[in-house]
Amino acid sequence: MSTKVGFFTRVIHGGVSPDPSTGAILTPIFQSTTYVQDAVGHHKGYTYTRSGNPTVSALERRLGEVESALPAVCFATGMAAETALFLALLKPTDEVVVSDVVYGGTVRLLERLLRPLGIVPRFVDSSDLAQVERALGPRTRLVFLESPANPTLKLTDIAAVADLVRSRGILLAVDNTLMTPYLQRPLDLGADLVVHSTTKFIEGHNATLGGALLTRSPELIEKLRFVQNAVGFSQSPFEAWLTLQGIKTLPLRMERHSQNALRIARFLEGHSRVEHVAYPFLESFPQIALARRQQKLGGGLIAFTLKGGLEEGIRMMNSVRLCSLAENLGAVETLITHPASMTHADVPAEQRRATGLSDGLVRLSVGLEDPEDLMADLDRALAGKELR
Repeated sequence: MSTKVGFFTRVIHGGVSPDPSTGAILTPIFQSTTYVQDAVGHHKGYTYTRSGNPTVSALERRLGEVESALPAVCFATGMAAETALFLALLKPTDEVVVSDVVYGGTVRLLERLLRPLGIVPRFVDSSDLAQVERALGPRTRLVFLESPANPTLKLTDIAAVADLVRSRGILLAVDNTLMTPYLQRPLDLGADLVVHSTTKFIEGHNATLGGALLTRSPELIEKLRFVQNAVGFSQSPFEAWLTLQGIKTLPLRMERHSQNALRIARFLEGHSRVEHVAYPFLESFPQIALARRQQKLGGGLIAFTLKGGLEEGIRMMNSVRLCSLAENLGAVETLITHPASMTHADVPAEQRRATGLSDGLVRLSVGLEDPEDLMADLDRALAGKELR
């Protein structure tokens, strides 16, 4: 399908066509590990589902169409995708420069699994281009950014970092999970690779686990597919099928997530019990100019702290009823999370504090409910009132 076709058309039709044997409009779930071959060395493109599956291939083609890239390489989880990225591109003594605020699982992977293998992570404030430049050295092979950062929502100028590393022959990967390709286009901004946890906004319904890597480089795709197959990180057919259905509504959902989130961020900012609110399109956000330049909308995530600190934050999170206390984000349901004890518990406390991830920080993944109902639930919980 031509990339000149609009985004809404691509998320619905990209990479797939009606099943040729039945006319089914939805890609079938090919729930098979094994494919009979016509003769030795002759098959129909599939031999064993760890190496490739028709349903997973359909999702990979669609993601590629949506990102204006080659077909994606899909994985069982977002962390499997990240692991494959680092294993494919780094070897012992190589260095990777990483945003200082990233998902806690990324820190755990780099510090506790890859550093002992000789891969050296260097965490820097990637919002400061000078710090990124100082961190680059002769052993740097990759820069890994998360923008907006989870959970503080600090931004990095992706195009500026891409310009900085390109002349040095260093690859740039961007975790675009929070924005999705509808709200932010890292490859168009100069990145070499994009990472998605499709578990989150891309599938969007709290129903699957999945991850994806995308690039426009055939050489990089070959490296990623080798690791995917060698390690066995493959996406399952059923999860891929569900993700194919979820992605069809991605732009509609992202617009609603963003509209709701901006409205609730303004509500929280004006609340007497709230100390601070971070949201990229909020007028008080210090990087709002950058947000408007590299993002289409603000996304569905809000970070905030209460005037009573950690104790008040925990009380409030334990008091919500419509918002669900959970360790996930990006779903149609609104989810509230305490990062310091949940998603980022494996990040050392001193590292969390140094990057602005306080123990009292609350992360709100705003869903698609009526915003008035969400604000009423938050207001009641902030006031310490119980439902009657």
